Amino acid sequence: MKQTVFHALNRCDRLLTLGLKWICIGLFAAITVILTLNIIVRFVPVMSMHWFDEILELLYGALIFYGAAAVWVIHGHFSVGDWISKHLSSVRARFAYRLIVELLSLVFIAVFFWYALDLFLKTEEQTTAFAMSKKWLYACMPITGGVMVLYSLKNMYLELLKIVNPALDIEAGRE
Repeated sequence: MKQTVFHALNRCDRLLTLGLKWICIGLFAAITVILTLNIIVRFVPVMSMHWFDEILELLYGALIFYGAAAVWVIHGHFSVGDWISKHLSSVRARFAYRLIVELLSLVFIAVFFWYALDLFLKTEEQTTAFAMSKKWLYACMPITGGVMVLYSLKNMYLELLKIVNPALDIEAGRE
């Protein structure tokens, strides 16, 4: 039963990571095309790019936040390293330490998610060039914040399981 649950979680992780990866690739490609087009239009003025800043802001913001969520899911974010765990003699103490780190991360991400969602829900402004709601600019923040909150909760649960049973190899999905 546990193997089935962990296998399903690992499959969801892979699918979400793949989706976030392709979103980031698509956003990066769109940024590249728009920047290239802007350079070409400076030398060959065939059209106005009054919308350039507006769209670039949307794309860069989305790229940053979706990229951050992708990195959060795979534990790929940079850190100063786990230099405290090696000084803890008990295996359970190491997992408890990691649980505390995950809890602190969860608090940070939960606060971010709360304020991002509040900003998204309260925004009434329109963009200048396309007169589209600025909610589109801010939508990536609560979406990715929600993903990061869920993964922080998942990571805390897995660390808690390791505290209860240190022999449990959750990462590989087997005992």
